[in-house]
Amino acid sequence: MFFTVLVLGTLMSISSMSWMCAWIGLEINMLSFITLMKSPNNKYSSESISKYFMTQAMASFILLFSIIMYSNSKSFNYTLNNFSSSMMSMSIFMKMGASPLHFWFPEVASGISWDSNLILLTIQKIAPMILLSYMKMMPSLMILFILSSSIVGSLLGLNQMCLRKILAYSSINHMSWMLSSMLCSMSTWLIYFFTYSIMNLVIINTLKSWKIYTLPQMNNIKHSTNKTIFMLNFFSLGGLPPFLGFLPKWITINQLSNSSFFFLSTLLISFTLITLFFYLRMSFSSLTLYSSNPFIKKFNNKLLMSMITLTAMPVWISTSLLIL
Repeated sequence: MFFTVLVLGTLMSISSMSWMCAWIGLEINMLSFITLMKSPNNKYSSESISKYFMTQAMASFILLFSIIMYSNSKSFNYTLNNFSSSMMSMSIFMKMGASPLHFWFPEVASGISWDSNLILLTIQKIAPMILLSYMKMMPSLMILFILSSSIVGSLLGLNQMCLRKILAYSSINHMSWMLSSMLCSMSTWLIYFFTYSIMNLVIINTLKSWKIYTLPQMNNIKHSTNKTIFMLNFFSLGGLPPFLGFLPKWITINQLSNSSFFFLSTLLISFTLITLFFYLRMSFSSLTLYSSNPFIKKFNNKLLMSMITLTAMPVWISTSLLIL
């Protein structure tokens, strides 16, 4: 029931005709997600709920204040209109956890369950990003948040041992790519977000079923082949070709180059290599320092899902070439 209300709140926000109705939809979404975050077997969930509620309440207050200011600024000067739009944009950036307003995001992600993490990394980003696309904001402010998210998401994920924090910082880095794709077109953002959600679904579902929360626990995976195929999903999440995660980055780089954002695309590629580095370090240490039975004893659904995400990119390219 609460998940249904969460989805309805998101749909209400992105389909509303006024900012006040969008704000109400965001509040319904927040209250529903707080209920889903509570876990009786997790003693850290209450702390994460408190952090999430205080941050979202602060962002909602700023958003509501900006909406009132924006509605009254039509009769005032142009400077006040720009100020209210900037405040509204920053409140939405805080709600989605983009850097430098990301201070709550990794801490909340590290204290909740894998199911709540999947919602936080995917569904909870839909309404803020689509609302952001409706706004007429300054490109310099957008580029500032893009560069900050790319730098923070790549550098702060280097020294983490908690997998939920690693995925949170990876999400901050991916947010920079999603915001960059929004500079080009919403169809590019839709492709990127859909692909990113599929990769997170596969990785989080596998980690949840194996009850893995930290990097040392990755060594508890019994079969080397299962471990190898699962680790390749992290390469796909990092955007290494020819895996599926490279496709939306490829499209985004092409769109940014066509729009003459050469410096921005260069910085995004450079800091994405850092995220790919800690994925490679995590995978190589787990695969080379420990070994076990190299044969697959049971071909389960999790392995099948991993194979689908890994082979989707070559199949997609081959089909496109045949059509052309």
